[in-house]
Amino acid sequence: MTKLSPFHLAIPVNNLAECRDFYTNILNLEEGRSSDHWVDYNFFGHQLVIHYKEKTETDTHTNAVDGKAVPVPHFGVVLPWDTFQEFAKLLKTKGIAFIIEPYIRFEGQVGEQATMFFKDPSDNALEFKAFKDISQLFAK
Repeated sequence: MTKLSPFHLAIPVNNLAECRDFYTNILNLEEGRSSDHWVDYNFFGHQLVIHYKEKTETDTHTNAVDGKAVPVPHFGVVLPWDTFQEFAKLLKTKGIAFIIEPYIRFEGQVGEQATMFFKDPSDNALEFKAFKDISQLFAK
């Protein structure tokens, strides 16, 4: 597998202070540079930036995947298996309201993976997943 380059993702948040607390104290991400309108985070080795944007009403869209209503759009990281398990436990202790509770998707099939979905305080959907066999990441 090719060595991955860190990605950069900027997302809108409608309450910078509330989301700063969420990403810093709930997800335990390390904060980088910031201003009055944005904050950089170390998102498992990638650069995530939350940018203030006034709240607007948007329709929630989902697609069915393995019998679950997966929110679109969403973002996240593929974690090592043990890291995923520990992170899921941490989020449960912090009272995260999961959209999709941590479970094994495609169990016994190609692409079997652990996954979970939840939202930040600005309604951005996040997915974290893990593969016992990382070679299954792009398996058909």
